[in-house]
Amino acid sequence: MNKRILLLAIPNIITNITVPLLGMIDTAIVGHLNSAGSSLDYIGGVAVGSMIFTFIYWNFGFLRMGTSGFTAQAFGAKDMQESVNILSRACFIAFTAAITLILLQIPISWIAEKVIENKNSVLDLALTYFFIRIWAAPATLGMYALKGWFIGMQDSKTPMWIAIFINILNIVFSLWFVLGLNMRIEGVAWGTVIAQYGGLVTTFIFLFLKYKNILPLFNFRSSLNRSKMKEFFKVNSDIFLRTLCLIIVSTYFTIASSKMPYPLLAVNTLLMQLFTLFSYFMDGFAYAAESLCGRYVGAKDKSNLQKSVKYILLWGLILSLLVMIIYSFCGENILQILTNQQNVIATAKDYLIWTLLIPLCGFVAFLYDGILIGMTKSAIMRNAIFIATAFYFLLFFLFRNSIGNNALWIGFLSYLLARSVFMAWFSWKSIFGKKIYN
Repeated sequence: MNKRILLLAIPNIITNITVPLLGMIDTAIVGHLNSAGSSLDYIGGVAVGSMIFTFIYWNFGFLRMGTSGFTAQAFGAKDMQESVNILSRACFIAFTAAITLILLQIPISWIAEKVIENKNSVLDLALTYFFIRIWAAPATLGMYALKGWFIGMQDSKTPMWIAIFINILNIVFSLWFVLGLNMRIEGVAWGTVIAQYGGLVTTFIFLFLKYKNILPLFNFRSSLNRSKMKEFFKVNSDIFLRTLCLIIVSTYFTIASSKMPYPLLAVNTLLMQLFTLFSYFMDGFAYAAESLCGRYVGAKDKSNLQKSVKYILLWGLILSLLVMIIYSFCGENILQILTNQQNVIATAKDYLIWTLLIPLCGFVAFLYDGILIGMTKSAIMRNAIFIATAFYFLLFFLFRNSIGNNALWIGFLSYLLARSVFMAWFSWKSIFGKKIYN
């Protein structure tokens, strides 16, 4: 079982780690612009611009998560026709949603202007980034669906190679546009657009080469079967609500940071890169959980289902302790890579302790996301995050006037811990504590 987990988890970790590393590269590029004020403004601009897309795209996280769970169960049941139908269904929804987002880009920018304070013209920079990057929506959402399908098919290597290729493209073009052509934040945005479409084309090439034997099963009418679509949206509505809460928490974190004294927006942006780095390591094992748990549910193999959950949680604990040790000794060195602004680094050191506690508080929540997605038990995820989000806002508003930025981090850690505790508890009560699985 450990070998199966690692064969799926390691490529997923490599895939996922390219995403925060890319964010770090974007931050590092603008973080080393000539003047200190300009540098910090561009860090804030990238942070706020990325936050807007986080808010948008995370709402469509079900395209990856729901697709992987349903596909893994079809794979376990050896139903290749349904596997192809799931892919067609997910891609149809992804491209329809992407076109809608492009048409709604002006109203989205209006909402951003109402919600986000334009301190030091950071919002102006963020919207410049937004109006360019929004044109990558079809590629981004399309790859959500395709990645979920690959993971469900127990294929974690294909997304790994595609992610590496995308991020090489992004880094190369961003560096060229920003440092070579002096395009600044516009260069970062155009680098992302080019890389996303390059990745989508590459993904379809891999799909047709690796799965040419089952793709003839494609039947568009069958994929849009009403009962199957209803089942797809029933599960994914819970995932949508779970993701919406996650977005609210992360978005408010940035909004609250932007209202704090300068340069706490830049400080919290850099520290959250450490959280993001950890989360993508952990998501590698969560994706393995999606693949294996979905497969064993589809195959009705209860013994291996229980065993996979046990070992995935054990690997999560080991990885969390390892990350805590690394951050304890190397956290400041990582910050030095992200920016050369010493006042930002000096301020960030005062809050670095909170990032050391994140792995232990959050690893169970990350892994149970994967376990429950694979089993399509999405209501448990939804209920747990509702409670955790309430903890976040309660603690922040209770302590913000007395301890300022520390209250924001206390609320965030409490949110992670509450998710972990309640997901484990609800899962035990409704699934794993019973002799017969529902």
